Amino acid sequence: MRAAVMRGKKLVVDNIPTPVPGAGEVLVKTLACGICGSDLHTLKHAEKLVAAARKTGAPFVMDLTRDIVMGHEFCAEVVDYGPQTQKRLKPGTRVCAMPVLLKASGIESVGYSNESPGGYGELMRLTEFLLLEVPNGLSTERAALTEPMAVGYHAVQKARLDKDDAPLVIGCGPVGLAVIAALKLAGMHPIVAADFSPRRRELARQMGADLVVDPKETSPYESWRQMAAYSDPAKAPMLPPWMPGPAVRPAVIFECVGVPGVIESIMLAAPGNARIVVVGVCIERDQIEPLTGISKELNIQFVLGYSPEEFAATLSHLAEGRVNGDPLITGKVGLEGVAKAFEDLASPETHAKILVEPWHS
Repeated sequence: MRAAVMRGKKLVVDNIPTPVPGAGEVLVKTLACGICGSDLHTLKHAEKLVAAARKTGAPFVMDLTRDIVMGHEFCAEVVDYGPQTQKRLKPGTRVCAMPVLLKASGIESVGYSNESPGGYGELMRLTEFLLLEVPNGLSTERAALTEPMAVGYHAVQKARLDKDDAPLVIGCGPVGLAVIAALKLAGMHPIVAADFSPRRRELARQMGADLVVDPKETSPYESWRQMAAYSDPAKAPMLPPWMPGPAVRPAVIFECVGVPGVIESIMLAAPGNARIVVVGVCIERDQIEPLTGISKELNIQFVLGYSPEEFAATLSHLAEGRVNGDPLITGKVGLEGVAKAFEDLASPETHAKILVEPWHS
């Protein structure tokens, strides 16, 4: 089959062996696959991702001297079944699935693996048990947004939000936009978001942010404080004397950038008792000063991915129109356009989410 292959630190289109589904697996045809920011980082820093996976036991251990086909945000079509499968979905059925293979030896990633090619190829192996039929009427393009939108949904679920909490989203790339959509779905307001990019700020408004801030012009944290002030100051909790400042609603700050230094900058600017949810995937080494968090009694929650229930719920939200991911889709390419799409995505002014359609030129 044809695929856009990560070979060293380059993407090349080549013919590779067609994957053969094993026990409990299904062969699917990739219809559309989104390019994820994590894939952009991996192309440049794959060795760091592998090193981290070895330390933590994550299923991203790859031999970087061999070919890798990335792509984990997909909608696909059932082609054939491997042994020991129930064959509950007919060939031609459109499906989404979590990008993992459940094997007797453990979990194997789809898209960050030498053995399991992802959605930048014409065909993939998936776990039959994890297949979700695309609900009738949902377009392939929208269905392909299930995985990235589930990331935002999971982050908001992990935040354990209370009705008085006031969210602030730092970074309005695809991850931040997914978080904004999930906050809107949860009925959280006001949603304050910040990004240096005019294009991304406009997308944040379209996704549901109530106030969008350009950090070059205005401090996101000052803007947030104005929006988060208690209408009745008498309801504000008493703060310890070492936490001066106006009484504001509890801050829940979503870090959606994923580059070194951002977590520390948020810690320095955050109000006391804030909860920081780290959604951006920073592959490089970073550092913080613990005393900053101690002095402000900050709570930091790191998140990754989503549960099967959250993935299924996100597909349902998209199908029922409760979540609108359409503003994210800003381009489509065939396999020959993947390398250029990676370059284009480096500029926030041009694209948010580019879909790869392996069978189209």
